Amino acid sequence: MVRAGGVRSGGRSRAPTGGARTGSGRVPGACTGNGGTTPRSGPPRARSAYTARMSSVPAAPIPALRLSSFYFAYYAALGAFNPYWGLFLKARGMDVAAISVLMSLWYATRMVAPTAWSLLAARARRPVHWLRLGCALTLASFAAFVLPLGFAALFATMVVFCFAYNAVMPQFEALTLSHLEGRAERYGRIRVWGSIGFIVVVGLLGVVFDHVAVDWLPWLMLPLFAGLLAAACVNDYGRAHVERAGGTDEDGFWRRLRRPQVIAFFVVALLVQLSFGPYNTFYSIYLDAHGYRPSALGLFWMIGVLLEIAVFFASARIFARWSAASLLMASLIASALRWTATALWPESAVLMACAQALHALSFAGFFAAAMHFLAAFFPGAMNGHGQGVFYGFSSGVGGVLGALAAGQIWRLSGGETAFALAGGVALVAVAIAAVWLRPGRVGV
Repeated sequence: MVRAGGVRSGGRSRAPTGGARTGSGRVPGACTGNGGTTPRSGPPRARSAYTARMSSVPAAPIPALRLSSFYFAYYAALGAFNPYWGLFLKARGMDVAAISVLMSLWYATRMVAPTAWSLLAARARRPVHWLRLGCALTLASFAAFVLPLGFAALFATMVVFCFAYNAVMPQFEALTLSHLEGRAERYGRIRVWGSIGFIVVVGLLGVVFDHVAVDWLPWLMLPLFAGLLAAACVNDYGRAHVERAGGTDEDGFWRRLRRPQVIAFFVVALLVQLSFGPYNTFYSIYLDAHGYRPSALGLFWMIGVLLEIAVFFASARIFARWSAASLLMASLIASALRWTATALWPESAVLMACAQALHALSFAGFFAAAMHFLAAFFPGAMNGHGQGVFYGFSSGVGGVLGALAAGQIWRLSGGETAFALAGGVALVAVAIAAVWLRPGRVGV
């Protein structure tokens, strides 16, 4: 959506007072053609009825506690799933190949679940009902894991569970942004509670599994999914979503999606998720194979997430000093260094801790920068669709390819090779970003 720069009068565009137009015909503050959101020249568009109406209405209070509760519950459950689910599957008798196939379903469902759920929600009179339905289905399907399931039953249950669990977060991101209209810098302070939930659960379960079998994992996770459903029931969309209830500009969305910088951004996002394949699927097994206790596994995960929390808390200050494009480039370089160090020095607890510290940039920095890119590339009501494509293409396609490739490379050459190749994939992302998304080329 182009930022307003003039008003209509008799069918002609008249520049507003105060010299809003520059000599090049651009509107200051709007993204350039390189950023992909406004033409390079010509008169500014008329102020939309929505913008005029919202500018005269005081900003609504942000329901930060309710929003934060959903992020806390969602990522607390993820804090149990990501580090320990591979160990749970191993305890159920699955080999490395079976674990890679089952874990790839987490990413495979991301290729369709976010987009499908977002489209259904966008066409509903009360889209929040789809959010609550997805959370209820997540809880119901996960309850089946307490049963002694074989590979086929595990596969079928994972499909349903992963589809529902992956479907809800992109929709909730759009719900959160509907409350943050014009106040996007507040996002980090809300999203950080997801990281806090993650680290609390990772740390607690690391200690618990020093004393009890990992087979208890599904029972310990069920209350977290019940909390997720409760949080969904107390949240709803903000005023910005209600004002834009007329629907999205589908043609405009697909035009934006085809722009070179947008394509480059999604390719980089896919490569980042691909490079995370060995980490997301086998990191805990990798540490276990090198003699680390479960409590040490939890500690390594906690190091990364503690620094992730710091980045989200400081996000407003970070973006006041550096552009999203600069942070994106730094996060990609950090990823390449992180996976290379993990491959080369797994026996050194100190160097592994340093590699985990790079999680602050390689994950939190990348994610925070990505939200700014998505807000610029897909403003307003388009953001829900943009979030769906982001999750589906990067986490979905990139995630499933990363999990499957990691499993095969692990089987043939070991974990060190898998992490070394992940570092190479991150370097390819650096090269693409240096050409298409470097600071100064995009208006982000």
